[in-house]
Amino acid sequence: MTDAAPDPFSPQIEAAVVGHMNGDHVEDNLLIVRSLGGLPGATDARMTAITPDGAVFEGTVDGRATPVTVPWSGPITERSGIRMEVVRMYHEACEALGVEPRQAGEH
Repeated sequence: MTDAAPDPFSPQIEAAVVGHMNGDHVEDNLLIVRSLGGLPGATDARMTAITPDGAVFEGTVDGRATPVTVPWSGPITERSGIRMEVVRMYHEACEALGVEPRQAGEH
């Protein structure tokens, strides 16, 4: 028997993270895609996956869906690391775009 931590990129965790981001953080997705994803003209964005390399988004530019991966700042070994990285991405995106980030706990 092993006490190894669950894979932070298991299908169940991926579904939970992607569902949460697309359900509760649509605006955050767009900020991240516009700044860190290199699609400043994006009018819509949704997270489509998480991988060991980064968060995968689909940004809409001129009516066309464009996939983009925003890399993690380092390796992720636990589920909590995913949240920390997405929060980091959000804050970096806000800073890059000159947007005031919401306070912790605000949605």
